[in-house]
Amino acid sequence: MKSINNHANITIRMFLVLAALAVFLGPAPNASAQVTVGGHIGLVVPWVTHSDGKTTTQFDEYNLGMPIGITFKGQGHFGLDLEMIPSVSQTPHQTTLVVDPGIIYSLSRGITLGTRVAFSVNSSQVGFVPLVNKSWKFKNQNGFFKAYFVEADLPVQFSRPTGGPATNSVTFCTHFGLGF
Repeated sequence: MKSINNHANITIRMFLVLAALAVFLGPAPNASAQVTVGGHIGLVVPWVTHSDGKTTTQFDEYNLGMPIGITFKGQGHFGLDLEMIPSVSQTPHQTTLVVDPGIIYSLSRGITLGTRVAFSVNSSQVGFVPLVNKSWKFKNQNGFFKAYFVEADLPVQFSRPTGGPATNSVTFCTHFGLGF
């Protein structure tokens, strides 16, 4: 019976010491991450595509994409950019959706470098997209849009259809848009 009493006394004393330390040291400081959330909308034009030994231009086969993205940026230079691009094409006449999340790295003077991975929805195409972006801030920052930009993209796609020929393509695109 005496050992149970000693055990209870030790437990109570330890609890009182820990409670005193908690009161003395105060509450833990709140963690604060300076994450900003922004985004962009725009228009992407694929000017030249080389695929399966054939080169086509925007003037041969009309294509147009309307990207929209959300960007999460911390205190450093890196950011996470989640983008989706619905596109329409003339030949063959179809509407597609590409989901292409990526990592961006901000340099000085509004220049950003980045790379994305690209997944074509309901398609056998996957790829990656290196990019260079230059943005200019609006003088009046009171509106919804904070900047406008131009971006050069170089999508590389690998198509592996079931039962069909494997093809690879490289495209030069420009992306114009507004950032918020």
